Amino acid sequence: MPEPELARFYLYPALRARLLAGRLPFLSTVRDVLQARGWEVHLHDDSPEELAAARDRPGHALVRMIEPPNARGLTFRRTYFAPFWHIERSAERWTWPVALAEFDPSTVNPQKAARFLSNMRARHFAGAQATREGMVLVPLQGRLLERRSFQSMSPLAMLEAVLEHDTTRRVHATLHPKEHYEAAETDALDALQRRFPRLTVSLGGTGTLLPTCDYVATQNSSVAVSGYFLGKPAVLFGRIDFHHIAAKVHDLGPEEAIRQAPGMAPDFAAYLWWFFRDHAIDDSRPDAGTRILQALTRGGWPVGD
Repeated sequence: MPEPELARFYLYPALRARLLAGRLPFLSTVRDVLQARGWEVHLHDDSPEELAAARDRPGHALVRMIEPPNARGLTFRRTYFAPFWHIERSAERWTWPVALAEFDPSTVNPQKAARFLSNMRARHFAGAQATREGMVLVPLQGRLLERRSFQSMSPLAMLEAVLEHDTTRRVHATLHPKEHYEAAETDALDALQRRFPRLTVSLGGTGTLLPTCDYVATQNSSVAVSGYFLGKPAVLFGRIDFHHIAAKVHDLGPEEAIRQAPGMAPDFAAYLWWFFRDHAIDDSRPDAGTRILQALTRGGWPVGD
């Protein structure tokens, strides 16, 4: 029996309220293009109980930033900066089509790319003056002592590798303000600071530090994408969708990736155009509905042409 033309959006209450108030252009467009094709759209909470029930409910599920609850589900998330979005089959960004695609700067119009970079810098990094002052920025995320499946090593081991393989620069590690760190994690950081006086650890502050760093070393923090807009090379110790112009520890090993990073000068403008304009949905552009339909079709939803 064919699945009904029914989409269920699983959203936390504040997000549902914004959608209903017309203050969420991206999801409003998703809803509108579905309804224009005769689909029903139902809104649900994204509580554990509702997501568990979603496994057996008829229709197609759309969730935010988590794994879809059933085989007919898709997940959406902002692509680091407004107004860009992705709709994908998996929450694991390193498996997304953009992550698997090959970046070729020769396919990008350099004038358009330069204009895009300039506009995005003015919008998101107004007043930032990019310099290099002999410092490595290491934005830490969570679970510092654990190596997860997408990581080449634990975050603490990553920080230690940067200190051991870049022996001349200061290293500034920032803790994520929204993460909770256990005593064992902060104790390990304290011990590393005693071993390496060049290391500074602070709570937050990446926005101030990013313009002056020589490069960013991280598992897969979005700070690395921000750094691209300021001409900052990146060393990635984890897998992610924006890896193409970074020095990847999975491929090179930590010593070689860290050695290469300071001198890397990829075509940042071309890459950012390719990553955002070619591979993400810009909800401010007239073709947003078409791009959404393409993403839904790629995800297996029978939305037609």
